[in-house]
Amino acid sequence: MSKHKRQVPGVHPYDGPAGGWGALKATAIAVRNEMETVKAPATLLRTNQPDGFDCPGCAWPDKAHGSTFQFCENGAKAVTWEATSKRVTPAFFSENTVAGLLKKTDHQLEGFGRLTAPLRYDADSDKYCEVSWDDAFAEIASTLNRLQPQEVEFYTSGRASNEAAWLFQLFARQYGSNNFPDCSNMCHEPTSVGLPQSIGIGKGTVQLDDFDRTELLISIGHNPGTNHPRMMGTLHELSRRNVPIIVFNPMRERALERFADPQNVVEMATYGATEIASTYYLVKAGGDAAALKGIAKAVIALDAATGAAVDRAFIAQHTEGYENFVADVQLTRWETIETESGLTREQLEEVGRAYVKSQATIITYGMGITQHPRGTENVRLIANLLLMRGNIGKPGAGICPLRGHSNVQGNRTVGITEKPSAAFLDKLQAVCGFSPPREPGHDVVKAMESAIGGRSKALICLGGNLAVAMPDPTRCFPAFKALELSVHIGTKLNRSHLLTGRQSFILPCLGRTERDVQAEGEQSVTVEDSMSMVHASSGKLKPASPLLRSEPAIIAGMAEATLPDSPTEWKRLIANYDRIRDLIEQTVSGFDRYNQRIRQPGGFQMPLPPRDRQWPTPSGKAVFSVYPGVEEDPPADGENVLRLITLRSHDQYNTTIYGLDDRYRGIFGRRDVLFMNEQDMLEMNIEHGDVVNLDTALPGHSLRLEGITVVAYAIARGTVGAYYPESNVLIPLDYIDPQSGTPAYKSVPVRVCPI
Repeated sequence: MSKHKRQVPGVHPYDGPAGGWGALKATAIAVRNEMETVKAPATLLRTNQPDGFDCPGCAWPDKAHGSTFQFCENGAKAVTWEATSKRVTPAFFSENTVAGLLKKTDHQLEGFGRLTAPLRYDADSDKYCEVSWDDAFAEIASTLNRLQPQEVEFYTSGRASNEAAWLFQLFARQYGSNNFPDCSNMCHEPTSVGLPQSIGIGKGTVQLDDFDRTELLISIGHNPGTNHPRMMGTLHELSRRNVPIIVFNPMRERALERFADPQNVVEMATYGATEIASTYYLVKAGGDAAALKGIAKAVIALDAATGAAVDRAFIAQHTEGYENFVADVQLTRWETIETESGLTREQLEEVGRAYVKSQATIITYGMGITQHPRGTENVRLIANLLLMRGNIGKPGAGICPLRGHSNVQGNRTVGITEKPSAAFLDKLQAVCGFSPPREPGHDVVKAMESAIGGRSKALICLGGNLAVAMPDPTRCFPAFKALELSVHIGTKLNRSHLLTGRQSFILPCLGRTERDVQAEGEQSVTVEDSMSMVHASSGKLKPASPLLRSEPAIIAGMAEATLPDSPTEWKRLIANYDRIRDLIEQTVSGFDRYNQRIRQPGGFQMPLPPRDRQWPTPSGKAVFSVYPGVEEDPPADGENVLRLITLRSHDQYNTTIYGLDDRYRGIFGRRDVLFMNEQDMLEMNIEHGDVVNLDTALPGHSLRLEGITVVAYAIARGTVGAYYPESNVLIPLDYIDPQSGTPAYKSVPVRVCPI
């Protein structure tokens, strides 16, 4: 941040590294504020351990177990936020109306604590009241059986286990619906759509040990210090081995600059830190495609000069479409690349030389790549770059999409998709004894458009805070309130629960940290991390309330009440989750000997054919795509028009806001800020600390965010940043990547309007 003379409340530079003593202090504060101190150490030390629970935060994989602890600052916040000693009882709701609670901030709502009893909304009193589980299930079933299957939406959050997710899709498909709006629709759907077209699977190809062998890491469009913080240990190790780390990101992020590993005794004792990025390029928002094509153009030129810059043998044996890709890149002018990326030809040629020098390269990317109108094409462009030098299917190399929630990838693996394959549906029919629906269902945006149009009348949410996560609350919030039925399975109160329909229920579930005891004993669940490792998770804490039920048990309760003629023995499945896993094994490829392998420390890896240079594409080869032009977003033209990227603060995970500080960016006690480049500010006659309004600068839209304070920051020219979800008010619901349906949260043109 610029050290401006003008003082702005809650804005001042933070000079420390990411991690280090600042992280330990933040962890201690989280423990003090949320948990009984005597329980906290034992709970945190069980995080990501073979006999413990999977962190409810990021999906970065675990190291070989054996180090002192396997959690980070934000993981500790996630654990203590869930394991809090604070409780939201029926008495709390007797004293608070829904209208009154809606005036609270999102931070305050979740900060009240854990839900303790099933609740039903009473419109006459405008309050939630306690209801028995049996009555809740019966009333939900009664409404579902009055509706048509296509009128019901089944939403899944990435925190749900494999067992819960598979059972959820079984319930929905026996009911007759393929409507599965899912949290992945809002983040990495372009990966799930684009990578199968390029390499045959919608997942990354690297394992954690590939980072021990890589010679170059290219990091594009992500902030690991906040969004997947356990990755910082890996980046720290790479830097200390002198492996180049080239970063493309619109903003300076402290974790990509300097990091102090809390487990490194010397760094902690000396207040030292390790430089992370060897080179840091501030690419313009929407400029990633131009930068990637610039690197490819540089590699093609080097190959023309030396004949050795691309892996011709690999390309000939394993790929198709290379010539068309090269022809398009060669037609792309350097002047256009420079204008769109905000980078120079010399900078991109330098990256091209580093890439050619490396014999094993990994490219990691996040939502800075996917949340654009051409997000799917962006993902494929990264795959192109790796394929040029055979960097898929060899040690130390590959593509690494950085997933957010701890099991968002696993949910998709076990069947949470609105477009199920015929093979999967055939297995469901053969194994489970019913005829599943075959027509495609709704993704998130289609589900919301259907609700806005009055066609969808019920929503069942397996976790999450869907209303707040969605774009354009001016359209989405009223649609939630118009539903005939809304059901929310969750651990804490959030705003989506308060957008009550004609019937609304809150069904409290066990958290990842809590013991799950069923009829045949204590149960474990399983999750899949970003690198396709499936492992067990077993909570150890006493549940926050004796009335809590597990997610699988709640789903089974609804299913049994709704589907009296179901061929599924729901109670028997819940008595022992091994039986759910047996059914997953029979219906989903890659889960052979599921129950045996999950009992091994560290679990097992799902099949990744491209690691063996096997390509499950129609042609049996990896496919180069053509990316016409370089514009990944519509132009941001007009007076005072810049491109907005939405951001998480460091005190935040998805829509969960742990606190109001974003210390690495120098923001404390507030979230109403707009990060701007100083040169852009100068041209607009705006000063650090000025208050402005933002208008969406897209034809046909009149969306506005009022009263946001400008903060001078190291951000690419033409780019501004504001916090999510507050800035969602500027994102049109129909502003999406048409291939994946993902909202373009990282690319909306906005007009900055001084007040």
